[in-house]
This record gives sequence, structure tokens and C-alpha cells, in this order.
Amino acid sequence: MPSAVIAAYHYDPVTKTLEVRYHSGKVYHYLDIPEKVFKEMRATMVKGIWFNRHIKNKYPFKEVTPGLNQRNLFDQS
Repeated sequence: MPSAVIAAYHYDPVTKTLEVRYHSGKVYHYLDIPEKVFKEMRATMVKGIWFNRHIKNKYPFKEVTPGLNQRNLFDQS
């Protein structure tokens, strides 16, 4: 997934949470993301542009950067 801004992402279909880790190191949870929207993001070749148009500032979110003692979906084993 090449993106100048997004380093990695993970979707939890049970909670409808999209976790995005930016190249800056910041991690955000975007909430109430329909699975259909996630699948559209996953299918696009231009993740950052698509994300900015269809998710950013359109769904509730919270910062969960590691070190803030909050759940991180990337650390699921």
C-alpha cells in the first residue's frame, strides 16, 4: 500500500474501527466505518487521496498513538 502519508492501516469489522498509522508515527482510530467503505479503501491504488475524500473529517475519530495507554489494533497477536 504505497502512500506518502499512511504507513499502515487495519480494520476491525466487529467494532467498525479503522486504525491508521501515519508515517509521522501518530495513530488514529476512525469510528463507525462501514465495512463497504473499508473495502473500497483497500481496493484503491491511491490510499491517501481516497482516504482524504471519503473518511477524513467525515467519521468520528480519536488519536491513540502508542504511549497514550490505549488499545492498538496493530498489536493483536
